[in-house]
Amino acid sequence: MEAPAARSEHPAPSDLTLLAPLSRLSPQRLNELAAIVEIEHARRGSDPIKGRDLQRQSVFLLHGEVLLAFRGGGTLVVVGGTEDARLALNRRGQPLVRTKAITDADLVWIDDDTLDVLATWDEVAAGPASGSHMANAVRSQPLMVSGAFSLANLRGGVFSRLPAEHIEELFRRFERIEVRRGDVIVREGDVGEHYYVIESGRCQVERVVGGARMVLAELKGGDTFGEEALVSGAKRNATVSALSDCLLLRLGQKDFDELLQRPLLNVLGYAEAAERVRRGALWLDVRYPSEYQYDRLPGAINVPLAEVRNMFAVLDKGKEYVVYCQSGRRSAAAAFLFAQRGFKVSLLEGGLRAAQGPGS
Repeated sequence: MEAPAARSEHPAPSDLTLLAPLSRLSPQRLNELAAIVEIEHARRGSDPIKGRDLQRQSVFLLHGEVLLAFRGGGTLVVVGGTEDARLALNRRGQPLVRTKAITDADLVWIDDDTLDVLATWDEVAAGPASGSHMANAVRSQPLMVSGAFSLANLRGGVFSRLPAEHIEELFRRFERIEVRRGDVIVREGDVGEHYYVIESGRCQVERVVGGARMVLAELKGGDTFGEEALVSGAKRNATVSALSDCLLLRLGQKDFDELLQRPLLNVLGYAEAAERVRRGALWLDVRYPSEYQYDRLPGAINVPLAEVRNMFAVLDKGKEYVVYCQSGRRSAAAAFLFAQRGFKVSLLEGGLRAAQGPGS
């Protein structure tokens, strides 16, 4: 019996519209999903589900005929393009134990978490919040889908862990603003009042170092800024200006705290944090190297707050991290930055002072 051939091509968005869980998604979402899933070609006589994870993925038949065999007996032949093929082969109420491709067949496997994320955001945008400008934009404007509310951001970014009711409130409370090329959006040394998500356009981050301006980063659609000052309560530590005409989404401090900061920050006491580290998590010390050098927790990695963004591509997202500083102020900002990039991160409550105990 031959194994399924390797994946080699993407389905057309029109193929995905025929599948029941996807039929109500917006055209922009279907285009985005079609670009990340691939068709698997199953040879006649093969078992397309053999060795696959049926708990976390749904498999759909696009073309061909497949025999399904269920636990406890019972079989069903599904033909691509028919009403039966609209449902996932492994989501029919009975556990699926094996399949057999009666003809050569084309199938698509889709991660269930991805399905859930897309359905949640599109359903909320089409539901009670549908009258808001933001909700309409999420469902109809390609730039919104490819930038601030891209699938990548919804699955592993700042919006990935939000409860559904917070999503609805975000649509209502985000303010959409236009800025022109060359405009300064936030200025180093000012008090932080807003959190920003770039819907479209490019921005530049710069800081004064030794009397000279140094460019730190260039930001694009979907990137965020302004969170450090809001989380830490400190002044703005950099200037952000527009490199092109931009559309930005903006949240005030109160809305940011309520809708984003609290859901993303997982705060642990020292005993629980130390137990997480004992089980394999890593300490991240976000203080200056001069502080870290002589006074740190065992095994801690030093990632100064100013360097956090440079470490997104360096640190392993598969590991768990517990972030700390001296008091918890800098580490709260760092933990939020990591969390909104999809890292599994917790914040040590009270910082190093709590770990050292009274009188330290």
